[in-house]
This record gives sequence, structure tokens and C-alpha cells, in this order.
Amino acid sequence: MIFDEFSPSRTRRTLTAGGRTLRALGLDGPLTGVLAIIVCIGVLVVYSASGQSWKMVEHHLVNIGIAVAALLALARLATPQYLRLFAPIAYVIGVALLIVVDVTGHIGKGAQRWLDVGFMRFQPSEIMKLAVPMMCAWYLHERPLPPTFKDLVVMGIMIAIPTAMIITQPDLGTALLIAASGLIVMLLAGLQIQLILISIPLLGGAAWAAWHFIHDYQRQRILTFLNPETDRLGAGYHIIQSQIAIGSGGVFGKGYMNGSQAQLEFLPERSTDFIFAVIGEEFGLLGQLLILSLYGVVIGRALYLSMQGQDTFSRLTGGAIALSFFVYVFVNTGMVSGILPVVGVPLPLISYGGTSMVTLLAGFGILMSLHSHRKLIGS
Repeated sequence: MIFDEFSPSRTRRTLTAGGRTLRALGLDGPLTGVLAIIVCIGVLVVYSASGQSWKMVEHHLVNIGIAVAALLALARLATPQYLRLFAPIAYVIGVALLIVVDVTGHIGKGAQRWLDVGFMRFQPSEIMKLAVPMMCAWYLHERPLPPTFKDLVVMGIMIAIPTAMIITQPDLGTALLIAASGLIVMLLAGLQIQLILISIPLLGGAAWAAWHFIHDYQRQRILTFLNPETDRLGAGYHIIQSQIAIGSGGVFGKGYMNGSQAQLEFLPERSTDFIFAVIGEEFGLLGQLLILSLYGVVIGRALYLSMQGQDTFSRLTGGAIALSFFVYVFVNTGMVSGILPVVGVPLPLISYGGTSMVTLLAGFGILMSLHSHRKLIGS
């Protein structure tokens, strides 16, 4: 009978076969499914935010294809043993590429952040988003936890080297994300409360000292964050237009491709850093809450998978990937809504941009690999 095609038993067999396929590929079904939903939403929003530019969408789809290939390769082939061996190599390669960027890097929009290899341009700083936490986890793998003061100093140096190099490009947003990923490993390793309390005034002093070394436009961004109205047509323009877009969307939004701030090009960087404002204008508060809920599922599932790790390296690396993703979401949404300074951080898996997409999905591929191979390693 024709209804047999839709029978419950046939559906269960199909779902079971799909689960076996995902496991064979080293993928986690729930995490993969939610990531796919977010990426698909991103394609639709990029099309609207770009002014219905098919060329930009095509480039975005190519970037997604490369990122998915990286996810699949790492999830299937990168065992925890290989990842642990490769961590210091990736760190050294990343630092070396940052040196090359400083010498011969491509300059765009006043910043020297890219390497041009002919057929593509990429930011070596993106490599450090994975290499730094993996390096810190590698360092702590054979050491007793919580880490000693000496261990913290060594990891602090590991984190400070690429962070300082990236700040000079200048790319303050990426530098802060990389520093945060390394600090997350320290916290997950069981950083003692006494050291946390001691570090607070030290970080405050470091921030005061850094104020005298950052670029003038970075200082202006911080001052504008405190009061955007002081420079409505200059440094405060991004924040003001973003808040107008989000506020005008209301609860239900103006409708897909009907946002005036985005479609009339009042909103700067609407396909990249400020794409969350486009979502707020076109889909309203409900659309933004949907995106944040999907992100919450990703972070929760990623933390669950990381807790299943059977060695220190797996747990620390997986936890750092999950919580770093949370930091990316928090910084971008906070920046767009005006509760944080503008630092140039894209909305994960939704904003247009190739290197960031590849890095994020590669990170989740590493996380899934650590989980799927957990029974093959000793504790």
C-alpha cells in the first residue's frame, strides 16, 4: 500500500540509518542539526542584508562549503591523540604566520591582517582562536590540576605572544577573543579563587596601561560606547543606527527584506558585524530570541560533549571551544545592542566572512572528534 511509505516503522528505520551515518562520520546528530539550521538562516539573512546580492551569497556558500569540509574532515579523521600532538605545531605555525603578516601582510581598511596567497586571502589570527586553547590544554594534559602559579605564568606567556601581535595589526576584537579562549582553559582547569581575586586588580592595572598603547580610533570607540551622542555622524554612527534598526523592528519585525535601515544602507557593516541588527529589524525581538535560543542549544550541547572527554586535553579543549563560542555571541550581540564597545566581531555562523566560518566549524569538528573517539583513549 502507498501508506507503507510513511509508516512509523519505516520512519524509525530511516532515522536509525541516519543516526548510523552520522556516527560513522564522527558527527553528533543534535549539534550538527542545530548548526545546520543556524547556517541556513545565515544564508537568508546575508541575502537580505547584502541588498539581494547573489554574488555575495555565492561567495558565502563557497565559504560554507569549505567550512563544512573542514568540519567533516576533522570530525572523522582527527583523533584526540593526533590533535594533542598537532597542538604545539599549530601554535608555532600560527605565530610564524603572524610574523609574516607583520612583514608582508595585505593591508585593508587601514589594518594589516591578511595574507594573500594568490587564489585567496585569509587571516592567520583566526588559526590562533583554536591553536591557543589547544596549546594551553596540551600543556596541562600531563600536569596535576589545579595548575600551579608557574603553570599559569607559562600559559600566560603562551596567550600573550599572539595576543600582542594581533593587537598591533590592529585587531583588538580578535585579540580579545583569543585571550579569552586561553583564560577559559585556565578557569576550566580549576583556577583557585585566591588567584582570581588577585588577578582582578592586576587586570585593571593592565587595562589602564593598555589605554596608553592602543590606537586613537580604539580609544574613540570606548569613549563613544560610553556616550554615542557625542559623535552621532562619526564614531557613534554605527551604534546609533544599529539601535534604531533593532528598536524599529519591535516584537515581530518589519518582514523579510523590508528593513529600512538595512535596505536603504543606513546601517554600516550590515552583512558582517551588524547583521544581528538586520535580524532585529526584519524579524523583531522574536527573531533575535530564536537565534539566541539556537545558540544556547549549541553551547549547551557542546558543553555536554566536552564533559564526556576521558582525558584532560579533551575536556579542556572541548570546554574552551564551547565557552569561546559563547563569548563570540555575547560580544557581537552586546556590541550591536550598545552594551559593549564596537570591536569588530562577526555574529558566529551568520555573518558574511570565510575565515571565521571555517574556524568555527573546524572547532566544532574537533569537539565532535574528541567525543566520538572518547572510547578509544585511556584516561
